Amino acid sequence: MIELRELTIHAGDCQLQRLSLTVAASEYAVLMGRTGMGKTTLLESICGLRKSVSGQILIQGIDVTDWPPGDRAIGYVPQDLALFPTMLVAEHLAFALRLRRWTKHEINSRVDELASVLGLTDLLKRGITYLSGGERQRVALGRALAFRPVVLLLDEPLSALDERTRDEMHALLRDVKEKTGVTTLHVTHNSDEAAALADSRYELSEGALIRKSA
Repeated sequence: MIELRELTIHAGDCQLQRLSLTVAASEYAVLMGRTGMGKTTLLESICGLRKSVSGQILIQGIDVTDWPPGDRAIGYVPQDLALFPTMLVAEHLAFALRLRRWTKHEINSRVDELASVLGLTDLLKRGITYLSGGERQRVALGRALAFRPVVLLLDEPLSALDERTRDEMHALLRDVKEKTGVTTLHVTHNSDEAAALADSRYELSEGALIRKSA
């Protein structure tokens, strides 16, 4: 569950004032809005990469407003994916687990599980530069899901994909939601994408959050 209470964020010319939002547990929410409205700024604040001015951020009912990013149990896929060019696919999937000191057996088991779900089993020993756009998206999603976060934040995750690959990712994201139950907030400009995925839809406009019909 994600809950924002009167959240205010200032980032340069972007001024988000007293935003309130509730995404229920296991819900897939989509956030839309024009470029420059602050959608990425909002995601960065939720996951702890940007400080808010006032208000509260609650995850699973716990106030995490002042918590460091690594303690918030949030998986985040930024728009540029932020994949490491020197790492293999398997190393990306294991990255967050090593930081959390999982055992080697636990890491190997989880990497195999993720690879199976995301269709990456045959790519585990491949470098990022040898992957297609859709394959890179799958790796970034797997890295974010690896440690079993309670919340998943996706920033324009499918914007660079062709139509066929985007449709495949729609199906994958629906499957991930069904299998993991992770609460998801997904930023997109694409209304077809929102229609395919959203349980609930919001629009960020002129610093305000507006609930739309799903």
